[in-house]
Amino acid sequence: MTASIKILTDSSVQLTAAEIKKYQIEIVPLSVEIDGQSFVDGENISRPELIDNLRAGKYPKTSQPPLGRFVEAYDRLGADGSEVIAIVLSDVLSGTFTTAQTAATMSNTKVTVINSKSTDRGQAFQVLAAAQDAQAGKTVAEIQQHCQEVHQRTRINVLIDNLDCLVKGGRLSRFAGAITKLINLKVIVQLNENSLDVVVKGRSRKTFVKFCEGLAERHQNNPIQDLSLSNVGTDPEFLERLKNLILPTANQTNYLAELTSPIIMTHTGLNAVGVITLSEKPDVD
Repeated sequence: MTASIKILTDSSVQLTAAEIKKYQIEIVPLSVEIDGQSFVDGENISRPELIDNLRAGKYPKTSQPPLGRFVEAYDRLGADGSEVIAIVLSDVLSGTFTTAQTAATMSNTKVTVINSKSTDRGQAFQVLAAAQDAQAGKTVAEIQQHCQEVHQRTRINVLIDNLDCLVKGGRLSRFAGAITKLINLKVIVQLNENSLDVVVKGRSRKTFVKFCEGLAERHQNNPIQDLSLSNVGTDPEFLERLKNLILPTANQTNYLAELTSPIIMTHTGLNAVGVITLSEKPDVD
């Protein structure tokens, strides 16, 4: 009898409660640090609470991924003889992939770790594909191949409204941060295979509007199947405006606009919007 396959991911993922329940997805919580205190995502800090901290001027830092939490989860899921596929956020953003791999060597369960090269809803696209494949009886190799194919159809851009978190996190010098604040600089970054790159700079939110207009044009011949506007407390009216720019009026695309995880908030700051698309065909430049 072929062993069953169970799907595990980390809490940077953007999944609905219904999706988690339907596919019995295991989520290992990651941690953030605020004022020297460690908080576990979803356990002693929620997404709205992290936004409250940002608004109060308390800037989080990422902390080491929990090795023991991965080992415990692997052991528990594999206790009945099941295999585990762990799909985790990009190594560009975190050391979670390395931690998940190390934990796999410490577990009695057979574990395959996939670097999603993604995060948030982009990571969820792969997790959901894998979970559906597992329920359909697909092999580990088939699931890995499917995840790669989904990744090639995924694009993640983040519209960063203010650069405070980048400055506080040491990813931008204080001098540069002060200058860009004076000129109200907005940036758009793109999560690529091996880097997080600034692709657009501008002086106002019109920069974001223009980018989303261009995104709609880009997908005229490669329709968007799923759109997520994961955000950091961005006003709903602006999110609706971006959605209407990106998607044709008659488009029946799956759409989600939820708060992103505390892990991603530490990188992006207040009012950021992750524009995450899954298109019909590979999305290549």
